[in-house]
Amino acid sequence: MVKQAGKSALTETAPRPPANENYLLINAFAPQPESPLVAVTRRISECGCNLVDARVAALGSDVSVLALAVGPWDAIAKLENALNKLERGENLRITHFRTGPKPVQNTLLPYVVEVIAADRPGILHQLAEFFGRRGITIEQLHSSRYRAMQTGADMFSAQVTIGIPATTHIAALRDDFLEFCDGLNLDAIMDPMKF
Repeated sequence: MVKQAGKSALTETAPRPPANENYLLINAFAPQPESPLVAVTRRISECGCNLVDARVAALGSDVSVLALAVGPWDAIAKLENALNKLERGENLRITHFRTGPKPVQNTLLPYVVEVIAADRPGILHQLAEFFGRRGITIEQLHSSRYRAMQTGADMFSAQVTIGIPATTHIAALRDDFLEFCDGLNLDAIMDPMKF
């Protein structure tokens, strides 16, 4: 059978993950002050899986847990069933789906961006669009709205970890970013991540 460029032959199948490296991405929500962290991590452990990464955040009146579990295919299947039972029995909302490991990207330079501004709609969208147009990935982001202590004004704050392609001219990017921030009246910095 002849293989056409960009198409796989009918006899080829997608490579299967190693037997012990199957991933399940889990997002669980519960009303405050309850946290789904204990219930989710208990099920991960009881099913013979391991926790790769986790995030917990109080958003609005809920607590959100985002977790990535890894394990053999049978343990992941057992975890999926346990999470479905957990959602039916507790005051939780849970979504989960199979995923894979994070691709290794050793051509990206990690930088940290911090932004503070008077709050108004669309700031986060404009930041994401600025980086997206330049092929810069957002690896982590935390944004919030708060009141300034002295003035009581509504403020926006964001801390963003980005991955800049190694081929990018950093000084030119920094100049473009600061000009972009000046145009929107944002106070911002962009520095290399310190490990």
